[in-house]
Amino acid sequence: MSRRVVITGLGVVSPLGNTPDRLWAGLASGQSAVGPITSFQADAYPVPFAAEAKDFTGAIDDFGPLEKGMKRTINKGLKTMCREMQAGIAVSQLALNDSKLNLASIDRSRFGVVYGSDYMLTLPQEFASGIKKCIDEEGKFDFSRWAEKGLKEVEPLWLLKYLPNLPAAHVAIFNDLQGPNNSLTVREASGNMALGEAFRTIERGHAEIMLSGATGTKVNPMRTLHAETQEEVARGTDPHKLCRPFDLDRNGTVLGEGAAVFTLEEFEYAQARGARIYGEIIGHSSSTVASTTGKPDFHKAVKNVLEMALRDAKLQPADIDHVHAHGLGTKRADADEAQAIQQVLGKVPVVTAKGHFGNLGAGGGMVELVASLWAIEKGHLFPTLNYETPDPQCPVNVVTSTDIPAGDTFINVNFTPQGQASAIIVRKVA
Repeated sequence: MSRRVVITGLGVVSPLGNTPDRLWAGLASGQSAVGPITSFQADAYPVPFAAEAKDFTGAIDDFGPLEKGMKRTINKGLKTMCREMQAGIAVSQLALNDSKLNLASIDRSRFGVVYGSDYMLTLPQEFASGIKKCIDEEGKFDFSRWAEKGLKEVEPLWLLKYLPNLPAAHVAIFNDLQGPNNSLTVREASGNMALGEAFRTIERGHAEIMLSGATGTKVNPMRTLHAETQEEVARGTDPHKLCRPFDLDRNGTVLGEGAAVFTLEEFEYAQARGARIYGEIIGHSSSTVASTTGKPDFHKAVKNVLEMALRDAKLQPADIDHVHAHGLGTKRADADEAQAIQQVLGKVPVVTAKGHFGNLGAGGGMVELVASLWAIEKGHLFPTLNYETPDPQCPVNVVTSTDIPAGDTFINVNFTPQGQASAIIVRKVA
């Protein structure tokens, strides 16, 4: 018999706030977190709007209650972490604190970490001083001078700020977690895949406790430029109306940043210590579908993960009470996803938080999972912001009010521009 896995703690950083209650309040009230970019000069960018996690400053107070020694250790390490890495560590510490685990009495070899993230891009200022040293007499950059004059201007530890496997490493080192440790970098699918791997790790008996989640950002001078020139980013003058998941008038997604982590425990272990249980993970799946030329098939990938997750959880379509969809806000992705949901699950209620804060990258799926957990806690779903005109190509039951029950069981879906999809099924424990 497989071991059961439950969620006993969580931490979140989002554009709507850094607690589940603030996140939920923003979703339920129809608040948009999208506005002019303030963290860097974006006037010349094609779209100067994004959803920034403005309440997260990176200061040690954002990491929650910490013992003096831990506070000193983390504070010292912050200088070797980029912003999304800092957010990832913060939500991990918040999740640990929320779970009320007594680390002094735990077998650390049975406590592991699985983390999801995207590739992390270096800020231009990391190289600015070195590049200035390599400007020739004509005012042009001379690469032949880099080894002798430019490289020595770069901070020796600069690369450590941007390695995507370091959130899991930092969390394990700070808390002396000696169990299984892994990092997954699969863009928007990373969160569900990391959570799924942590779920399997406990299920197969390799650990009793796991910290798992993801961090991501698309609000970064280089990352934002990449996204705005390579992805379908919504154009318009009203930032609050830009991201319109499943709406007929949608024209692209919005860029954002965020992170969330969950403490997972074996059910009987959590029960024995009297832990608060937010929900139980009962199914997981992933699928990549693309042509030989690399063209993604979102419809098939999403259909696959829905069907596979149901089989894994031993559920029927009617057992799913709501879907937290990816809801990117682009024409093709939304249509493909909606049609897959309709074919597998019928007229199940569908929500997505992206209308409120867009695509948070690798961290988005985990922030969205927090939202659905809170919907179950509150007993009802939140309205999907900016869904005003139904699209015949998106035949799903998009939630537009707060009077739709959240139910007890939901599925969380995300997918990447390359056709990698992932899903997690969570249910309330009676």
